[in-house]
Amino acid sequence: MDTEPIKVTTPKTKNFSFVDSIRCISMIGIVLEHCGVVPPNHYSRQFENIVESSIIQSFKFSTIAFFLIGGFLINHKFNEYTPFQYLKNRFKKTIKPWLFWIFMLIMLSVLDRYIAHSRGSEMGLIGSNFFLYFVETFTRIVLISPYWFILNFLICITILLLFKKHLYNLWFGLVLALFSLFYSVNIYQDWIATTHTTAIFGFVFYLWLGVYFNEYYDKIMNIIKATSWFIILLLALVTFWIAVGESTFLNSIGIKDAYNTLRFSNIIYSLVMFALLLKVGSLNWLQRNLRPRETTFGIYLIHVIIIDRGLPLIFQPLKLNFLELSIWQNTGILLIRFLVTYALSFFLARAIGKTKVKWMVGN
Repeated sequence: MDTEPIKVTTPKTKNFSFVDSIRCISMIGIVLEHCGVVPPNHYSRQFENIVESSIIQSFKFSTIAFFLIGGFLINHKFNEYTPFQYLKNRFKKTIKPWLFWIFMLIMLSVLDRYIAHSRGSEMGLIGSNFFLYFVETFTRIVLISPYWFILNFLICITILLLFKKHLYNLWFGLVLALFSLFYSVNIYQDWIATTHTTAIFGFVFYLWLGVYFNEYYDKIMNIIKATSWFIILLLALVTFWIAVGESTFLNSIGIKDAYNTLRFSNIIYSLVMFALLLKVGSLNWLQRNLRPRETTFGIYLIHVIIIDRGLPLIFQPLKLNFLELSIWQNTGILLIRFLVTYALSFFLARAIGKTKVKWMVGN
């Protein structure tokens, strides 16, 4: 009788730890962008505008990278759950906390008006028609504020679910890419308003691309690994300056939305940066200290309130006129605002995530 133990080999699981690193870096870029203090193309000297464009462009890949990672993560879930089950889970993890923080922002705005009223200011619409105030404020927050991208993300997911049977067809991806390119051309032609709200179909392609990347992960990663560091860094640098050049040109011809995420040059830059981050791989020190899997969504939800209601309490007493400051002074203020916003959002997200109300940050 053969008593030698039989060795059972289990399939090797893929290591997707790079996902958390990219998710964390992308959120840092998103928060940084929202901490700006002056309107675009404010400075009179061309050199200052180029510096401003360079600062903004540095992390302008963040939104597209976030959609790519989102698509990468939902690919297997599309196969595990029915569309109804998936959307039900999404409500619990995404929509519920999203609505909570929107209502929180509205209530803080109401409290601010009452405090101002106690000091002699007019109550305005709150006093005459609170319901109308609530509806108008809710609509404005959902459509204009950074909270819009949560709704946009869910709409993109729903579109992919509706066309689930075509998910891995290249022609389907091509159609979605054409929608995105429409917005790239529209920046110049102004057929429709160039606000992010109108770009409702502009980001579906990047979510789909993330799904496609997951499906063909091994082949794509082999290409990235085979590409030399010199080539990929050179491409990142070249596409960065092309994107800066396009935004500078758009500013020079009076385009108000010169830093639009869906600029063609920024799309290419974002894809190159995503490839670069894939080549870098997992940043264990970043994941260990910033806990992106636990805190990323919470940071996104909380940072809007910190910027809208918290930062004015810090900066208004200083009575700084940002419009009169130099590009270097405003850059320093931007970094301070970012550090305060990110730190507060991070610690609040972590603290809430350890309580019984952790659902408020999607945990």
